[in-house]
Amino acid sequence: MASSKKKGPVEKIALQCTECKQKNYTTQKNRRNTPNKLELMKYCPFEHNHTLHLETKIK
Repeated sequence: MASSKKKGPVEKIALQCTECKQKNYTTQKNRRNTPNKLELMKYCPFEHNHTLHLETKIK
């Protein structure tokens, strides 16, 4: 049986550091409630500092 992906309002995303360009976090987002890209201040273990993380796609 082929499994079909169901496109719902919730999608999985990755958060990428703007300083070192590493994808450090994964989370979920509801496309209906937040249509814009997420921008969060998160801790970057590679920079050892809180930096801005932007939403990117998971490959």
